[in-house]
Amino acid sequence: MNRGIAKNPNKNPNKNPNKNPNKNPNKNPNKNPKSNISQLEERMLARLKWRGAVASFFAAAAVAVFLTPAKAQAPSGEPVKIGFSMSLTGPLSPNGKQALLGMKIWEEETNAKGGLLGRPVKLIYYDDQSAAGPVPGIYTKLLEVDKVDLVIGPYATVPAAAAMVAVIPKSKVFIILFGLAVNTEFNYPKFFAMIPTGPNPKPSFTEGFFEVAAAQNPKPLTAALIAADQEFSRNACEGARENAKKHGIRIVYDKTYPPTQTDFSPVVRAIQAVVPDIVCVCSYPLDSVGIVRTVNEVGYKPKLIGGAMVGLQATAIKRQLGPLLNGWVNYETWVPAKSMMFEGTEAFLKQYQARAGAEGVDPLGYYLGTWGYAYIQILGEAVQATKSLDDNKLADYIGKTTFKTIMGDVKFGKGGEWEQGRMLQVQYHDIKSGDLEQFRGMDTQTVLTPSQYKTGDLIYPYEKAK
Repeated sequence: MNRGIAKNPNKNPNKNPNKNPNKNPNKNPNKNPKSNISQLEERMLARLKWRGAVASFFAAAAVAVFLTPAKAQAPSGEPVKIGFSMSLTGPLSPNGKQALLGMKIWEEETNAKGGLLGRPVKLIYYDDQSAAGPVPGIYTKLLEVDKVDLVIGPYATVPAAAAMVAVIPKSKVFIILFGLAVNTEFNYPKFFAMIPTGPNPKPSFTEGFFEVAAAQNPKPLTAALIAADQEFSRNACEGARENAKKHGIRIVYDKTYPPTQTDFSPVVRAIQAVVPDIVCVCSYPLDSVGIVRTVNEVGYKPKLIGGAMVGLQATAIKRQLGPLLNGWVNYETWVPAKSMMFEGTEAFLKQYQARAGAEGVDPLGYYLGTWGYAYIQILGEAVQATKSLDDNKLADYIGKTTFKTIMGDVKFGKGGEWEQGRMLQVQYHDIKSGDLEQFRGMDTQTVLTPSQYKTGDLIYPYEKAK
């Protein structure tokens, strides 16, 4: 049955059947033809003007659309999973936590820009407790259970070295954060170290320390070396021996102490007894705090003291020690000097510092917040450039490329270390209390080396800065 609407067969197609077919279309047949032509021209001109205005409007709109940056397309599909361990408890956690916040900021920014390969990024991480023990199991879980697409290294030498045993058999590209000479034993071709130590990493932590010592008049002649009996400290102390020999400074004391040591009075008094001109310390955070306190309590005043002490870079430890730090010379990897503000550095720090309180991390983020962002920034840029998650392609690209990061240019060289080093030696001075604002700028620290970043001269001997 036809359910359509029936048409009227008698309907007249003319709307007005009585209309006069002979009606003259000209309303006024007697009107001057020239006048008709003038009206026609006016109407045509008006139409042309209207069409021109419309065309101009649409052209302007098209240009505006072309010039307005398009919003990034929201990432979709299965996320690109990046797995790692991080020191979130234990003695390394003040640094590990700030590194993690830097990585989270990178994750959020990357997803806001469209993710990686059009897919969202997801960080999967576990606490390694600042120790080697949990690390191989963590990376095995990441790779075999969580099925992450990529891995990235933990923070610090001991956890990073422990991760290598799980990463190498899987042939994964591996960028670590602040591990000293980790690849020396492994010689793994897909390894990269995000630390500005340069091609000869072991001496780099104390190179500036011995350089400024040797430049004094009269030059110090003897040195004492102390180190925690852990991989980082032993490596740094090995480098200190090289630097002492290079500058003709004789070592009169060279010992390690157990990682569990808490009372440093016997260590400091033993050094004091041999009367060295300078003292080079290679320590982990808790040791560093204990040694600084003990030197001040005992009243020991060598001509120069410091070197490779992990922990003194953390704002919380600087605030805790306060004036006790005055005169100490130690390594830093970055300071807020104008010469070290690279593209994106200030913008990152603004974000980080706005969130640090709520996250319960270092309020400034100078030591590891910045580097945490930068090392995963390199991995992300390699993925985008190669349009791939293939570890072989990524390793090849990372090894050949100079990266522009918020920590400056990074180019990897032999063994995955930086092609050129940039470790700083800094002297702390004029610290009056634990007030945070003292450490926000350069009022309480002076960069001594390298020369291109130098901001002042050494206060020597040490007691003059007390």
